[in-house]
Amino acid sequence: MPTPRKALVSLEDTPYYHCISRCVRKAFLCGVDRYTGQSYEHRRDWVESRLLELASVFAIDICAYAVMSNHLHLVLRVDDELVRHWSDRDVVTQWQKLFKGDSLNYDFVKGEILESYQQIIINKRVKEYRLRLMDISWFMRALNEPIARKANAEDKCKGRFWEGRFKSQALLDETAVLACMAYVDLNPIRVKIAKTPDTSDFTSIQKRIKAAMKGEQPTSLLPFVGNERKELPKGLMFNAKDYLQLVDDTGRIIRDDKRGAISQSSQQLLNRLNIPQENWLKMTSEFTKLFKGPVGTLQELDAYCEHLERKRRQGAANCHRWLDSA
Repeated sequence: MPTPRKALVSLEDTPYYHCISRCVRKAFLCGVDRYTGQSYEHRRDWVESRLLELASVFAIDICAYAVMSNHLHLVLRVDDELVRHWSDRDVVTQWQKLFKGDSLNYDFVKGEILESYQQIIINKRVKEYRLRLMDISWFMRALNEPIARKANAEDKCKGRFWEGRFKSQALLDETAVLACMAYVDLNPIRVKIAKTPDTSDFTSIQKRIKAAMKGEQPTSLLPFVGNERKELPKGLMFNAKDYLQLVDDTGRIIRDDKRGAISQSSQQLLNRLNIPQENWLKMTSEFTKLFKGPVGTLQELDAYCEHLERKRRQGAANCHRWLDSA
């Protein structure tokens, strides 16, 4: 029996989660069906546009994403602090950017005076919306359902387009987050539909590279803030240039037709994480094969399992081998 989603999330341990949604019935999310010749490339726009729209509504940041032919990878960060600072009116306003509300919601947002019974209803709704706007399950639902409806309409069929449940795993420390992001960003190179990160269409790495060429970072993605937060309130605790270099170096190595090597700057980053190069290459090539559950050092895994009252430490052996072996 599948584990309930709430039993997999512990914001006390980590706000970072890796999510995967797969198509069913051999459906194509995008790409070209080699048997029929039918192109579904335009669906990449559907997914990316909706994904970036959701990032501006939910209190959930996008760290990395890759839209593949029949599945979607995401690395997300839940910003529970942000949603707690939203006013009640902010919460309803954010919710109604995606979901149609009734006249009571609109009156509340406009600042109309409500009857006491109406205020009770609004208070209940605000509490519910606030929780949903930081809920990964609601985020994935808001992403997948519209795509499924459009795809089914285009395919002239009914039924499920996505698997019933998306897969998710907790990323318990910065090494797990960085390795998973690189794994996601390198998906197109690993399956040989792109040769370099900058030609990997509809991925977060391509968006970051394009922004970096202008000396910027994408506003739709969680930014890198370096080893010190400086003036930024939140972000990935790495340097953007270092990450882009590390992904490029790693991509060159995993390509069969390209001889590559880890550069000095990339090696310095791996040294900071205390991860041997061999371990890094293994994780960024086979992340989902190595780790079926939460990912982190044994110390982080123990704390995570304790908080969720889980007796079994799923994947402890591989976490120890690849993250504690340095």
